[in-house]
Amino acid sequence: MSLTNHGTIPVAVSARHVHLSQEHLETLFGKGHQLTKRADLSQPGQFAAEETVTIAGKKSEIARVRVLGPCRPATQVEVSWTDAMKIGAKPPLRESGDIKGSEAVTITGPAGSVELSEGLIIAKAHVHMTTEDAKKYNVENGQIVTVEMGGERPVSFRNVVIRVSDSYALEMHIDTDEANAGFISQGATGDIWA
Repeated sequence: MSLTNHGTIPVAVSARHVHLSQEHLETLFGKGHQLTKRADLSQPGQFAAEETVTIAGKKSEIARVRVLGPCRPATQVEVSWTDAMKIGAKPPLRESGDIKGSEAVTITGPAGSVELSEGLIIAKAHVHMTTEDAKKYNVENGQIVTVEMGGERPVSFRNVVIRVSDSYALEMHIDTDEANAGFISQGATGDIWA
């Protein structure tokens, strides 16, 4: 089966981070606490917060993990496979938000800790795009594509999911392990093949 090039997209590297529910935010940082914006992210309305936490598995912990805002209905921790091995965890590869039956993790902040029975995942590589972008690139929400990256160490990412919403900005997200494998840095681009 031959694939067709659907065009070039920007690629961003997503480091380990935490999305918190308001309830867990208050457990970790104190009653009534609100996230403090540090910097806007590329996705509209999303931001890196000043707040950081420590995440722990069975073996060890990683400190100063950035919290991203705004708060979400459910708490979720996204790490790379290298991070997971360091803390002694085996999280599944999932789409963001799909945490049912995922790995346990402990999150600690200055005011307390939260022990999650599920919520730790490795995020699947995915492409955010608007409805207009989807028409332009001739793809649809949920479609699985391949993204080819050129450069000094060319790599192909297969099983990349297209996520379409008019609240998104066009961008593929990969984790730090994926970026390191292909010598990929912020500002890189890739070609969608489907």
